[in-house]
Amino acid sequence: MENHEPLVYDDAYIRRILERVKTIAMVGASANDMRPSYFAMLYLQNKGYRIFPVNPRYAGKEILGETVHPDLASLPEVPDMVQIFRRAEEVPPIVEEAIRIGAKVVWMQLGIRHEEAAARARAAGLEVVMDRCPKIEYGRLFGEIGWLGVNRRTISAKRGRAVQLKRKKGGLIR
Repeated sequence: MENHEPLVYDDAYIRRILERVKTIAMVGASANDMRPSYFAMLYLQNKGYRIFPVNPRYAGKEILGETVHPDLASLPEVPDMVQIFRRAEEVPPIVEEAIRIGAKVVWMQLGIRHEEAAARARAAGLEVVMDRCPKIEYGRLFGEIGWLGVNRRTISAKRGRAVQLKRKKGGLIR
């Protein structure tokens, strides 16, 4: 049975992870500039993180100037954090590989939770974050998102032409 209770993380815990981490293996990185992993990778690169994209589909190619690796074992160095952009049922073997290579943090993207894999990672000494986006958390904790929204730059994962809203009797239309 899935647990749908909201996960609560102390801001200091998330902030400490984001401050300490310098390298991130992004499992499920996409070369498609419309995918959330692409936006997250670009944003985190711009914040100074070194990203190692991991995706067997793109292995040997480049995403945002970084060579894509087929798996965590093929990375040129041990990343501080493994960020997972894969479905929950695919998480356990990724966590096992993160433990094997010596990563310090496992971070499961928004909408991704796997309690058993998280418990396994914690038991092996890794820090774990589930159902959060490091891009969003960085913006929230380091002053790019204020109480009234975005203070500067773009933090959205959406692209495309702006939608113009017009008043119509009874509501708004596009």
